[in-house]
Amino acid sequence: MAPTPTPTKDEATVKVPSKDPKKKDDKKEDDLSEEDLELKQNLELYVERVQDPNPNLQRAALESMRQEIRASTSSMTSVPKPLKFLRPHYGTLKAFHQTMPDSDLKKYLSDILSVLALTMSAEGERESLSYRLIGTEGDIGSWGHEYVRNLAGEIAQEYTKRQSEEAPIDDLMELVQQIVAFHMKHNAETEAVDLLMDVEDLDLLLEHVDKTNFKRTCNYLTSAAKYLPGPDDMLVLDISYMIYMKFEEYPNALQIALFLDNTQYVKQVFTSCADLLRKKQFCYMIARHGITFELDDEMVADEDDREALQDIVNNTRLSEGYLTLARDIEVMEAKTPEDIYKAHLLDGRASSGASVDSARQNLAATFVNAFVNAGFGQDKLMTVPSDSTTGSSGNWLFKNKEHGKISAAASLGMIQLWDVEAGLAQLDKYFHSNDNPILSGALLGVGIVNCGIKSDCDPALALLGDYVDKEDSSVRIGAIIGLGIAYAGSQNDQIRSKLSPILNDAKAPLDVIAFASLSLGMIYVGSCNEEVAQSIIFALMDRSEAELGDALTRFLPLGLGLLYLGKQESVEATAEVSKTFNEKIRKYCDMTLLSCAYAGTGNVLKVQDLLAQCGEHLEKGDIHQGPAVLGLAMVAMSEELGIDMEIRSLERMLQYGEQNIRRAVPLALGLLCISNPKVTVMDTLSRLSHDTDSEVAMAAIISLGLIGAGTNNARLAGMLRNLSSYYYKDASLLFCVRIAQGLVHMGKGLLTLTPFHSERFLLSPTALAGIVTLLHACLDMKPIILGKYHYVLYFLVLAMQPRMMLTVDKDLKPLSVAVRVGQAVDVVGQAGRPKTITGFQTHSTPALLAAGERAELATDKYIPLSPILEGFIILEENPDYREE
Repeated sequence: MAPTPTPTKDEATVKVPSKDPKKKDDKKEDDLSEEDLELKQNLELYVERVQDPNPNLQRAALESMRQEIRASTSSMTSVPKPLKFLRPHYGTLKAFHQTMPDSDLKKYLSDILSVLALTMSAEGERESLSYRLIGTEGDIGSWGHEYVRNLAGEIAQEYTKRQSEEAPIDDLMELVQQIVAFHMKHNAETEAVDLLMDVEDLDLLLEHVDKTNFKRTCNYLTSAAKYLPGPDDMLVLDISYMIYMKFEEYPNALQIALFLDNTQYVKQVFTSCADLLRKKQFCYMIARHGITFELDDEMVADEDDREALQDIVNNTRLSEGYLTLARDIEVMEAKTPEDIYKAHLLDGRASSGASVDSARQNLAATFVNAFVNAGFGQDKLMTVPSDSTTGSSGNWLFKNKEHGKISAAASLGMIQLWDVEAGLAQLDKYFHSNDNPILSGALLGVGIVNCGIKSDCDPALALLGDYVDKEDSSVRIGAIIGLGIAYAGSQNDQIRSKLSPILNDAKAPLDVIAFASLSLGMIYVGSCNEEVAQSIIFALMDRSEAELGDALTRFLPLGLGLLYLGKQESVEATAEVSKTFNEKIRKYCDMTLLSCAYAGTGNVLKVQDLLAQCGEHLEKGDIHQGPAVLGLAMVAMSEELGIDMEIRSLERMLQYGEQNIRRAVPLALGLLCISNPKVTVMDTLSRLSHDTDSEVAMAAIISLGLIGAGTNNARLAGMLRNLSSYYYKDASLLFCVRIAQGLVHMGKGLLTLTPFHSERFLLSPTALAGIVTLLHACLDMKPIILGKYHYVLYFLVLAMQPRMMLTVDKDLKPLSVAVRVGQAVDVVGQAGRPKTITGFQTHSTPALLAAGERAELATDKYIPLSPILEGFIILEENPDYREE
């Protein structure tokens, strides 16, 4: 054989031969360079020789053809020369293949036809695959990436076809094995995963992943899970959990276990890992997720260690860490509401009206003070020492009217947030008060102080338990909400036995029943607890016509919905029962259940169902569209793409929706971008805050507070100041503006309300429950938040978390290191090792993380024990580190 020179780059512009090569032959012969001509003639010669009766000649010709093709298909920038010149002969070779007797030579030819089919076969014929299956068993990778990729695509189609015909698939699966092995070796993990998803056999991955590619594979699996229909999404996460466990990447495995809400898996992570320091890091991760979790002797053998770890899980160190951050950033100084309103920046007319001491204004100031100084343990209204010249701390309490005192007393709990001992000591003096609202507020305050902090001695239950059955309904409500906030997500049966009887008590007032149902929903959030569901359903059925029209009744279906938060199909039985309710509440209940069950799942079909509900034009009396609009935001909030699409469809609703839909849209926007002030959303809400319908305006103002919660965003603060002068005559709207101002400066800018954490992967159920409760209350502002149930605002405490990154050493003492904080970049499935953050600044820890930001260590001196730098991070010294 004459050795054929390989074609060079510039000749790649040859025209592909047309169907009838005779006509253009003369012209084409001139275009080809000598090398190409020689190659073309050689290939034509091989094609003739393949059809020769002499088997030795056939074999030699096939071998040469094979080498030609292999030499050129390894890199696919354009159609390789040999494939181009063999196109006209594809039909001839196919026809000859059918006439050949079964032999090795026939298999040889099948291989070559399989590669030619890459460019030649008609759409949907799957010829490449069929020839491959009858060809030789050899290595497919040597024909090049493009060929393997094409085969994978054909296998997926063939598999679907065979599944529907119930034909055997063993030969396909052998090929899949080869392709997956090839992809995993050549950094194409994403393609291997896609093929295995198509043939529904992800378990194969476990055999093929190794130390070099398991992280990329799992990254792709976990990101793909958001877009898969159930139950596939859970299956994919299961596989990535197993892979992480196989390579002892425990922190990532723990995250997936928390995402799946699978306690068995969480235990497995603890029992598999022997290193105590790593277990401490796991405890911090569980504490941040906000679930109640008991360690047993299998997970941690030594008793003292177990106590130390349980302390971390119980979140007892949260207050200490938060104050460390505050001292570091130098914001310990207490702020007054006036510091927040900045009235001196406004024109004369507004500030003059504000000097009047009205109860409504004082109530607003109470909330602003509580939100801004949350967790700092000191303020200038409630915790002033009694003998100072300003008078006793009681003064501020009595500047509030009857029910205003509840919020005022409870605000003390907010200021002492997470610091249980100091908080209970401060609140103790109100327990001896004969004034029921003050007592009620103290009870609620105890719940707030204990929010997210668990303790073996259960101080909240001990203090609040006896007040649940008192005469006065405001005291009962204080105790009930207090228990709901303190034990959210704990599934505590003692509390259930206290609260369940209230639901079926015929004498209990409606507001007590409504809050009892809500608290039970909080305590059993996402647990699908049958007994609680039954009690709430009976309570709903017992309500009279008049009661069903009451605004507070909406908390009953919400309590029911919270039981199924994020649990998808598990809600169906209860949803069926809800169809038998009184028609006044039936649809409201249906929408609430649907939206809670699919919250944070991004389920597209449910979004369509809810959109259909919002599209109807209804009478004034119907209220079920409010929860449907909120539901849209709850379902879609799990990933960026869903959020952007949802913001667009909400814009449409503002244009075409009825009034009751327009009232809910601002709240939905507030939920989608909570603690993440996107400029487009800010502008939409700013426009709505001047709406002619005061309900829409109030919802928009509260939402401005929510999207900026804890960000200190200057543009938002300016907008709200202008609104406060615009609405200076309207007490209700001004109250909303003040609340929003308090939210924007929440925790002096150190807190966030977002229920997502761990780089937006995990959704804390208790946090979402708190936010959703407030939003449902805002669907009917006048009787609830502007009425006497304004303390519903305190449910937000469930979602309040420091937006910090605090590094600690092995003894859990703060350790300052340099970190880079920048915008997070999505690098899933990208080649090489791309940078995960962009536009970073270097800070020393503790540092603040804004929405969508990610941190990484700027030094190699330490190794973080968790791959995600948020909250508390334990650092281990790097043994390989050398000082420069």
